[in-house]
Amino acid sequence: MRRLTMALLSGAYICLALMVALAGWRIGGGAGVALSGFIGSLAACFALHGLIGRSLEARRLEDEIGALREANEILTVEIEKIQGRVAEMIEQVSDNVLRRSEEIYDEVQVLEDVVQQLGERLNEQLTLQLEAAETQAVPSPQASALLNTVRGALEAGRVDLYLQAVVSLPQRRTQYYESFSRLRDETGRVLMPAEFLSVAEPGGLVTAIDNLLLFRCVQIVRRLAGQNRKVGIFCNISPASLGDEAFFPRFMEFLSNNRDLADLVIFELGQSAFNARNGLQARNMAKLADLGFRFSIDKVTDLNIDFLDLARCDVGFVKIAASVLLDEIEERDGQLTFRSLPEFPASDFIAIARRHGVELVAEKVESERQVVDILELDIALGQGHLFGEPRPIRDAVLAEAAPPADLIQAALRRAG
Repeated sequence: MRRLTMALLSGAYICLALMVALAGWRIGGGAGVALSGFIGSLAACFALHGLIGRSLEARRLEDEIGALREANEILTVEIEKIQGRVAEMIEQVSDNVLRRSEEIYDEVQVLEDVVQQLGERLNEQLTLQLEAAETQAVPSPQASALLNTVRGALEAGRVDLYLQAVVSLPQRRTQYYESFSRLRDETGRVLMPAEFLSVAEPGGLVTAIDNLLLFRCVQIVRRLAGQNRKVGIFCNISPASLGDEAFFPRFMEFLSNNRDLADLVIFELGQSAFNARNGLQARNMAKLADLGFRFSIDKVTDLNIDFLDLARCDVGFVKIAASVLLDEIEERDGQLTFRSLPEFPASDFIAIARRHGVELVAEKVESERQVVDILELDIALGQGHLFGEPRPIRDAVLAEAAPPADLIQAALRRAG
């Protein structure tokens, strides 16, 4: 298009120059005048064309420069806005990081204070218990030696925490753990509860052992939760701990600062202890329930259970030994029933428990045949050596979850 326009303009300039040359020839100027007029006119036309072209090009450049300047101003304004938003975001992030750091620091301070208070209370309680143990008559030299072994284990921190899996049935996947305390003598031999409790209870040491177990359970659950391993732990609690007016308020304070673990810590006590609990113990259980903690009943010997009462007390689990369950089973009119509860089928017993939010656990499962019979009862949780024996927590982890050892050693030194 541009070439065609240039050709037409050039033709027009030549025609104009010819007209000028013809006019000069007609007025008598001759061929020389006509040629001069032609060349001059043609040169003037092209010169004028150049001037007009440059003027138009200059104007076009000015317009483009103006547009670029306007675009640059708009871009500058946008960049300033973005810089302002980035500065605001950086300031907000800095404020949030600082505020979160302060919150974490405050939480750590609170936890340290509670741990220190628990340690101090344990120091005082253990001193009193050991003084009472010293003044109490020992029935035999063997019991005296065993009591000294228990004291030595406490002094040296040889109180271990064992965990046993509670699995889902029939998948056998670990859903919970139950915690057990074990003591070791100087040779490393493990003392089972049936052995050391026989002298620890009369010697007034069982509460101290129980308190250590409670403290460690909460700390182990905290550690597992920090590793995104949210597995609940059944932690045995004795009636003595529930009724300890000096220890329990401090322990409540500790749990209040760890109430985010309420779904992961289940406090467990025997059926006879639950049924025989006094008013103080019942109120302290209610305080734990108010924080969101649940309870479990084990050592069940009587299947005539009031599940409505258990639900009111926030009992979420009932553990019944597989042998107790299966020894009670009999077939009547084509249905499985329990001998002590012949009025309704065994399946209704499980259904009633679940309607009240109570899950039954078959514990002390020892054989595959028991598993088959348990599944016929529609029990969904099992525990026992068949699924895994209690295993000790590693020493390094246990050391992190223990109260300061120097407090226990100082108490033992003062006691004797």
